[in-house]
Amino acid sequence: MNKVYSKIESINGSVITVRAKGVKLNELAEITTRFGKSLAEVNKIDGDLVSLQVFAGGRGVATNDQIRFLGHEMRVSFSDNLLGRIFNGSAEPRDHGPSLAENLVPIGGPSVNPAKRINPNRMMRTNIPMIDVFNTLVVSQKIPIFSISGEPYNKLLARIAMQAQADVIILGGMGLKYDDYLYFKNTLEEGGALSKTVMFVHTSADPTVECIKIPDLSLAVAEQFALQGKDVLVLLTDMTNFADSMKEIAITQEQVPSNRGYPGDLYSQLASRYEKAVDFADSGSITVLAVTTMPGDDVTHPVPDNTGYITEGQYYLKGGRIEPFGSLSRLKQQVNSKTRKDHRSLMDAMIRLYAQYKDTLEKKSMGFNMSAWDEKLLKYGVLFESQMMDLTVNIPLEEALDNGWKILAQCFDKQETGLKSELIEQFWPKN
Repeated sequence: MNKVYSKIESINGSVITVRAKGVKLNELAEITTRFGKSLAEVNKIDGDLVSLQVFAGGRGVATNDQIRFLGHEMRVSFSDNLLGRIFNGSAEPRDHGPSLAENLVPIGGPSVNPAKRINPNRMMRTNIPMIDVFNTLVVSQKIPIFSISGEPYNKLLARIAMQAQADVIILGGMGLKYDDYLYFKNTLEEGGALSKTVMFVHTSADPTVECIKIPDLSLAVAEQFALQGKDVLVLLTDMTNFADSMKEIAITQEQVPSNRGYPGDLYSQLASRYEKAVDFADSGSITVLAVTTMPGDDVTHPVPDNTGYITEGQYYLKGGRIEPFGSLSRLKQQVNSKTRKDHRSLMDAMIRLYAQYKDTLEKKSMGFNMSAWDEKLLKYGVLFESQMMDLTVNIPLEEALDNGWKILAQCFDKQETGLKSELIEQFWPKN
């Protein structure tokens, strides 16, 4: 029987302090107030002085309320019954369904032993040309979507959730507006993808500490599905909200701030989540795709800056489209040579020509005369943006590659593309 403490030393916002012994960091406790019971987590130990972060906040907590330490860290129930369900940051049902308590597994454990990993070598299809053709998503990759507020990154994630070639989708929402939460729920439901999806959602109205738990809950469940041999895609939005929640709690704990007020271990905290991406040698995989919003469109902000050192590339979402120049999948070369033999050459040629189109646009805006070649580039750029970059385009990789050849054929002569003769002979449209 765990000991019950009934004297709270101090209450500072959502952090309470009590004197206790035999307590571990991150251990859960149950606080009984006159309003009911609430969970708290140990986040600091100084001798026998223990600080706890109250999930529901410090309002309503009195100094004589009872605290019972549970003897374990936060856990989440795992079974196939999770599929189609929606939970909050305390792993409690948000969808008014039954609570799940069987087969509890701990969250926030270490990343997978490198000896159990294999090198990424499989493509994860999304049916989005700017990803599949130009910056291929690879199974077990960890990659962020860099964006700014106002961009349709949640719509992009919902599309990927519905179309991605994955056995299980885990969606972790942090600081979501209620409208965004309903958008994810309704879109996945109507698209028929909710049955293979587990959602852990923290809205902007929920306690701050629950925001920090969302990635750990999502990745713990993903790991269990992966160990069953399933390919799992974890979609997280927004990791900047996650970092801001860490910052808020660190300030409450009176930690010495680092760059722009963020805690000094920001890099380690982000890395410990992203490094859960894995392709098991004898089982399934975890792929992590996470939105990171950039305040003021500043890529040097601590959250995107640290993220860039951890992950394997990035997708830049700008103007409602994935930018071809800022975006990069560092693992694409490990799979796009296995898809179709024209994939890499066509990708390189189309991006090179699009770069020339951008230069021509600049010349045109400055009033220079347009040559015949410039006119071809201008026509090409319009077709490329509408048929390749537009995020409403939803076609398989092979169709996207065929479409790329058609765009080239509409704008250029064969010899102007710079592509190998053998590829032109095989793939150039006959009519």
